[in-house]
Amino acid sequence: MRHKNTLAVVLAGMLSLWSVASPAGAQTQEKPAVKIPEPGVPEIMMMEGRYVRIAYNNEGYVTLGYQLANSSVGNEWMLLEIGAALMQKVPDYKLTREAITLTTPDGTEVPLPTLEEFRGGKTQALQGQARVIKDSVNYFPPWVSDVSRIAFYVDLDHPGKAWDFVEISPMRAGMGRLYFNLPGGIQYGQHWLNVKFEKSLVRVPFKILTKEEAKYLDKNYKEISKQVKEAFQPKK
Repeated sequence: MRHKNTLAVVLAGMLSLWSVASPAGAQTQEKPAVKIPEPGVPEIMMMEGRYVRIAYNNEGYVTLGYQLANSSVGNEWMLLEIGAALMQKVPDYKLTREAITLTTPDGTEVPLPTLEEFRGGKTQALQGQARVIKDSVNYFPPWVSDVSRIAFYVDLDHPGKAWDFVEISPMRAGMGRLYFNLPGGIQYGQHWLNVKFEKSLVRVPFKILTKEEAKYLDKNYKEISKQVKEAFQPKK
């Protein structure tokens, strides 16, 4: 299990566009500048990979993998990999299907489908692709020592049982797959995965990238990741 060694105090009001200045006397060379998406809630956001995002506050911690979703533009079903945990000294929590929604680029908030809606959808091809295109979301705080499966969705021919909730605690995280039905198909642009904990909301940003944007991210990933990390470091 991969752990984050340092967790900062939640920061707010520092989401802005910025760039890296060149040292005095050095040849000016433009470096990539990123605009941190504004969640509208106090939280810290991080990049753990090209298609892995993390957001957390003083109560909850959410990891998200969306590589398959990024390659499924136009598909009416979106598959996301998710991990959820609690911060230290937070009471145990039942994370339900109703506590998770998706916000699309046009601002529409989409709930998770019911098990029946999922089984009636055309997700078999998507599940097959997920065996090849997948992200590790096993990034949790150091106090997490166990992981339970998030089993909101199970196919009819699967021997396992579907559950409407997963019990998580500071020591036990939840991890699994989410599916969203998008009748207009997956669109390019900024999306948010919204996870409601008992007292707060964590919003994980992820952007469905065009080919040009994906190339730009690949070329400048280290610099962009560095800027995001620096944006959320606690002030000394």
